[in-house]
Amino acid sequence: MPRGEDSSVDEGKRATLRRFAALGAATPLVGLGDAKDADGDGADRSDARDAIVGYLAATPGAHFSKIRDDLQLGTGETQHHLRRLGSAGVVTSRKDGDYSRFFPTGRFSEYEQVALGYLRRSTPRGMLIELLRDPDATGSDLADALDVSRATVSNYAADLDEAGLMTREDGYAVAKPEVVITLLLRYADSFGADAATFAAEADRYIRFDP
Repeated sequence: MPRGEDSSVDEGKRATLRRFAALGAATPLVGLGDAKDADGDGADRSDARDAIVGYLAATPGAHFSKIRDDLQLGTGETQHHLRRLGSAGVVTSRKDGDYSRFFPTGRFSEYEQVALGYLRRSTPRGMLIELLRDPDATGSDLADALDVSRATVSNYAADLDEAGLMTREDGYAVAKPEVVITLLLRYADSFGADAATFAAEADRYIRFDP
């Protein structure tokens, strides 16, 4: 690769790291990853760790590959920094099927962590959003709205029920809509376009009883 291209890639990575580090500037956890490693080059390592902390402040529940790819880090580099942040008590992880999902330590309850994990999957997120829009939606309605099979909806409904995010006693319903709505609104930009659209129209679905 020509020298100029290599320099451009490196500067692009640095800009990405600094941008995500700035996202978490308001969190008290940023800066806890800035201690130099014994093997040197502390500045770059600090940028990477602070970027991971800032990224997770804005994208809680992201899995390993998404963190690595969005921050333009290498696999070993990402593993190293997450391990250091975990040891320092800054970041915590939760197993979610084949994924490990990462969160800022102490910010989310166990239920919220589970909810965020499902909200980061397009079909379960879509199902929850559609049910928030239309509490009377049937399995067939959800399948049509999301362009998936009825069996797919049924399988995810069983998973969501087991996780405590949905009930199936009398049709489908979101179990704790206030929690799901809060997470969707707070982190809408880190989900898909469906979440951003829901956030823009959420006042239609929020009821206030004084």
